[in-house]
Amino acid sequence: MTDTQASHTARPELPDHLSIDPRSPHHVRAVFEHDIGIRFNGKDRNDVEEYCISEGWVRVPAGKTLDRKGQPLLIKLKGKVEAFYR
Repeated sequence: MTDTQASHTARPELPDHLSIDPRSPHHVRAVFEHDIGIRFNGKDRNDVEEYCISEGWVRVPAGKTLDRKGQPLLIKLKGKVEAFYR
């Protein structure tokens, strides 16, 4: 195995709390270099903006509604959260 192949398999550990917003203190750039999946209450979700495994919640956009800064308005859903690499 070459060094480039080894770097692709070495993935950082998924954090307990992660956000896709680069302005958030919970944003980890190294994690987003890989394809991440989120399973919420047993179903795969593709619209998760932020999650916390220990507290059991995800934040997802509320339709096409935007906040006053032009960002999607997020709602918090509570349940069982699982994060994994695809």
